[in-house]
Amino acid sequence: MRHSQNLRAGVVGLGMIGGGVAVSMARNGRVPAVYDIRPDASSDLAGVPDPLGCPADVAEASDVVMVAVVDADQAREVIGGEKGLLSAARPGLVIVLLATVALPVVHELGALCARHGVGFLDCGVTPGDKAAEHGMVAIVGGEDATVEAALPVLDNWAKKVVHCGPLGAGMATKIARNVITYGSWRTVAEAAGLARAAGVDPARLAEVIDTADPEGRTLLQLLRVHGPDGTLPAAVGRQIEPLMTKDLDAARDLADALGVDVPLVEVVRTQARRTLALPLDRPRPQPLPPSGDDLRQRGLDMMDAVYGPGFSTAVQGTSDPFTDETVGYLFAQVWSREGLSVRDRRLLTLGVAATVGRPELVQIIAGGGLVNDELTPDQLREAVLHLAVYTGWCKATATQAGVTAAIDAHTASPSPTAQEQK
Repeated sequence: MRHSQNLRAGVVGLGMIGGGVAVSMARNGRVPAVYDIRPDASSDLAGVPDPLGCPADVAEASDVVMVAVVDADQAREVIGGEKGLLSAARPGLVIVLLATVALPVVHELGALCARHGVGFLDCGVTPGDKAAEHGMVAIVGGEDATVEAALPVLDNWAKKVVHCGPLGAGMATKIARNVITYGSWRTVAEAAGLARAAGVDPARLAEVIDTADPEGRTLLQLLRVHGPDGTLPAAVGRQIEPLMTKDLDAARDLADALGVDVPLVEVVRTQARRTLALPLDRPRPQPLPPSGDDLRQRGLDMMDAVYGPGFSTAVQGTSDPFTDETVGYLFAQVWSREGLSVRDRRLLTLGVAATVGRPELVQIIAGGGLVNDELTPDQLREAVLHLAVYTGWCKATATQAGVTAAIDAHTASPSPTAQEQK
């Protein structure tokens, strides 16, 4: 590899990304050799020369080549095709893939380049509309020596180069960033719909966010408080949970009042404890000696844990063989065992209730899942269809009736958790 000042650069693909990269390099004094299937692709790109005849010509004229194509098939053709970069590459050439492709493709192309003695880097880029303004971040994966060899050229078009790890790490980081991007777009869409339904111009919502959080600090706040081991401290999760659930319950209530569909809010609320790395099951009663009043209290506590606070009041003060065994054996000893979670046992019990066609039992079981945030209304409706295939359509009508009644009852009145938080 030549001295950094004399490194020759190439770009294959002169779309928004590749064209911008070429312009940025030319502006910085490193005019690249370029190729595009469109002969006039560089005509509007300041300082960028006419395209050469094929990718092989770019390889002959370059030490570091950026490949900015659309998909994996194009990357394979440009790199390993008949007149691709490798057909004219000499050992020491570095190919930098800017296209977003699946990780197996990255490793496939990396292995192909290695067989030719050519270095290979996967390099996600963002934001694409800043390519011509030296405004992108290069998200790089590959060997240290290969990154170091290409760095002078990368610095000519990227405002920051982040080496994320070995081959594939750059692409994985870019894909993860895309999840944040598109996930936040869905969040914004739901929030804007909620604001609009409440009579608020979404532009005012944008104004509040821009003013309160201009650097986007809140978006990554949870990530930044992770410990050195990459996990969220339990104390932090416990501190955040009541605020998070209170605010999400308020969003649910507002959406219900306005008739706005907010599926993402439902998912985030249901998965709140998972987001905060807290145990998924509600605390179970501590094991007690299996006898006498202690055993009965354990069963009553478990009934409330399964079906919601206050459920056990219906059997308190009642003593007959069936009730005693229900409390002292079924709930105190079976439901309290560690082998399955409460949610696991609920789903099994729901299946049994479906087979006997008892909508009132289904309603109790499904209602407990809603109260405990173990199951969403959509998940319960899906369960009805699944069970119908196994129990028969006639029995499934009873299951549907029980699930619908549970959802209606749960929707009609705020959960005990929400009432406490208010």
